[in-house]
Amino acid sequence: MQAHIVLAHPEPRSFNANLAEVARRSLEAEGWSVSVSDLYGMGFDPCERAEHYVARQQPNRFDVQAEQRHASKQGTMPLIVAAEIERLDRAELLILQYPMWWHLPPAMLKGWFDRVLIFGEVYASQKRFERGRFLGKRAMLSVTVGTSEETYGFDGRSGDIDLLLWPVNFTLAYVGYSVLRPFVAYGVEAGLRYSDASVVEGRLKRVEQNLGAALRELDRRPVVPFNRMAEWGADGRITTEAEIHSPFIRRKQHLDLE
Repeated sequence: MQAHIVLAHPEPRSFNANLAEVARRSLEAEGWSVSVSDLYGMGFDPCERAEHYVARQQPNRFDVQAEQRHASKQGTMPLIVAAEIERLDRAELLILQYPMWWHLPPAMLKGWFDRVLIFGEVYASQKRFERGRFLGKRAMLSVTVGTSEETYGFDGRSGDIDLLLWPVNFTLAYVGYSVLRPFVAYGVEAGLRYSDASVVEGRLKRVEQNLGAALRELDRRPVVPFNRMAEWGADGRITTEAEIHSPFIRRKQHLDLE
């Protein structure tokens, strides 16, 4: 079994880097082979740029999708992008390890999505969701947040964690992954800055143990449901008979005001 971990944190001694190492050791103890992409350590450029592409289709205008598709067809994808896709193809499990910054992933990870999930090679109109490239593979977010679990509840001041993580989970589902329930480490920043050292050490050790336990029980971890292509009508809207899984989709109730 092969797993791939993508780490998006600029400090190699960070708690996120430590969790990536915990995940690696935990999986290897269960018989997995594990590869790791430390995006900052690799010097990964998160900005999609014209200069990433050789033999451009349109030298005078940078149309991102057109150049991605052209590079996919011609076999001229940027080397670092091709290498990441190869790692994803080999892996049966993908783990994204990152901190929540300003309610979103770091720009580095967003840029990894922009560049690595390349149009043509990874996805196209007929190659997504249940026909996605990574169908049959699993993916899981492992995220650190600054405050308590209560503040990320449905009525918490930080926002509902399920809603905040939905766009990243949806991105993974879009390219075919079965998305496992995220692992969220709560209160990391607050603990590191303000708590007694012994309390902090105990709290972070429990997070490590919980992540290890979650990875040992992957087969029992719930899958986040997403609607499939077959459940959308020709107009792009959910069909009337389909169950809605996205928190951003609702059936509008039309009121009779007459």
